[in-house]
Amino acid sequence: MATACLLLTLTACQDDGADRAEDGRPAIVAPGRPGETSRTLTPEQAARAKPDDSPNAADHAYVRRMIEHHRQALTMSALAPERAAAEPVKRLAERITAAQKPEIGAMQKWLDRHPAPPAGSGTAASGHGHDHDHGSMPGMATAQQLDELTAARGADFDRLFLKLMTTHHEGALTMAGEALAGGNNVAVEEMANEVVATQSAEIHRMRTMG
Repeated sequence: MATACLLLTLTACQDDGADRAEDGRPAIVAPGRPGETSRTLTPEQAARAKPDDSPNAADHAYVRRMIEHHRQALTMSALAPERAAAEPVKRLAERITAAQKPEIGAMQKWLDRHPAPPAGSGTAASGHGHDHDHGSMPGMATAQQLDELTAARGADFDRLFLKLMTTHHEGALTMAGEALAGGNNVAVEEMANEVVATQSAEIHRMRTMG
């Protein structure tokens, strides 16, 4: 992500007031690049020096789509307590629920703070109209697969759950990678990195259980 490369580390001056703006307000020191001296900035200059991390179309698309993606994972995990045979599968479903439910909340709050641009505007993401089309999101289980999972019991449930959830997580990694490559917002980058870290570990765990 461009923001990760361009982010300036701005630190407030910690001395007894030697570095202050002409009007007496505290100055901010922006460390220079290797071989360059630091610059003393006013708060206004420091704000302008920060990279613009305004959400773009890729950020909005990722958050909206990942909310739905996570919701399906919660639906699948909710079936495990009464249907799974293996305790590790039940515990995995509990961990998925514990991780993804608060992530949905965080993403919904992000959307509330950053409303998507009107459809048809120049910043609208292509494909936004397909947000509710499961086929447009990698890893989503089909309605038929969900019906089969709901009907399964015992070892059959365990086997199908691990298969579908592994594919589901792999799809989430694909979506997170797209957000990290094309997005611009730091908060979305952090959310995508969290998905990569958590779900990569769970994929590894599921493969050892399968």
